[in-house]
Amino acid sequence: MGARGAPSRRRLAGRRLRYLPTGSFPFLLLLLLLCIQLGGGQKKKENLLAEKVEQLMEWSSRRSIFRMNGDKFRKFIKAPPRNYSMIVMFTALQPQRQCSVCRQANEEYQILANSWRYSSAFCNKLFFSMVDYDEGTDVFQQLNMNSAPTFMHFPPKGRPKRADTFDLQRIGFAAEQLAKWIADRTDVHIRVFRPPNYSGTIALALLVSLVGGLLYLRRNNLEFIYNKTGWAMVSLSYIHGSSQAQFVAESHIILVLNAAITMGMVLLNEAATSKGDVGKRRIICLVGLGLVVFFFSFLLSIFRSKYHGYPYRLPHEDKERTP
Repeated sequence: MGARGAPSRRRLAGRRLRYLPTGSFPFLLLLLLLCIQLGGGQKKKENLLAEKVEQLMEWSSRRSIFRMNGDKFRKFIKAPPRNYSMIVMFTALQPQRQCSVCRQANEEYQILANSWRYSSAFCNKLFFSMVDYDEGTDVFQQLNMNSAPTFMHFPPKGRPKRADTFDLQRIGFAAEQLAKWIADRTDVHIRVFRPPNYSGTIALALLVSLVGGLLYLRRNNLEFIYNKTGWAMVSLSYIHGSSQAQFVAESHIILVLNAAITMGMVLLNEAATSKGDVGKRRIICLVGLGLVVFFFSFLLSIFRSKYHGYPYRLPHEDKERTP
C-alpha cells in the first residue's frame, strides 16, 4: 500500500498543477517581481544607511562637533533611514549677533562632545552637531525656532518630542546637566572630563612669589613689620581710639569694609548657585572667601581697638581666673 500510494500522490499533484487557472501565472510572476523589488529596496536602504554612518564617523574622527547647513541637516537628520541619535545645538556664534550666552554654551557643549569622543564607550549610536543661524537660516525657519542657543535630540525613529528639547532656562547649560539629559533620552551615559584650569594656582603662586621676593630683598630691614608705633600712627590718623567718638574718614573706612565683606558674600553665593564653568566658579569662591576673611578680620581689629574690653567675658569667668 505504501509503494502504490506514493505514485498515486505524484499523479494527483501533477493533475492539480495541470488544472491551475491560466490567469494565476501572471499573478505569481507579479508577486515574484514584487518580492525582488522589495528585497532590492531594503538593500538600497541598508547601503544608504551605511554610507551615512560612515560619513558621520569620518567627521567625528576629525572633530567632536561638526557643523551643518540646511542640506546636511535634511540629509543626515531629517531624512530616513537613521539608526543613530543626533544632538544638535542651534546657535548664533557670529560676532555681529553679539550672543555671549551662545559662546558660553558652546564651550560647555564642546567639553561634553570631547568627553564622548575620547571615552571608551564611543560608538556610532550618538553624534554631536551644530547649526549656526548664519549657515542654516532655512533650518531655523523650518523648525519655527526664534531663539538661541537651543539643544535638541533627534531620535533614531520618529519625530522629536517635547522632552527632546533641553530646558536651558530652568536647568542651565553646564556639560554635566547636558550629559544627564542625554542619558535620559538615549540611555548613553557620558562621563564629563574637564580640562584642568591652572589660572587660580598660577595667580596664587605669582602673589606668593612677589611677597616672598620683597621680603627676601628687605630681609635685613624687617623692623617695620614689628613697629607698633608705625601701625598705631596709621590707625590714629583715621580711627578714633574711643568708642564714644568717630572720625569722618573712619565712617568711610567702615563703609568700604562692609561693602567688601558684602561683595565677598555675593561672590560666594554666585559660586554656589551658578551653572557655569567649574574652574571659574572655584576662582570666584576663593576670591569671595578671601574678601570675607581679610576685611572681616580688619573690621574686627578696628572694633577691638575701640572697645578695649573685647572679647567680653562673663563675671564667673573672671572669678575663675582670679588667683
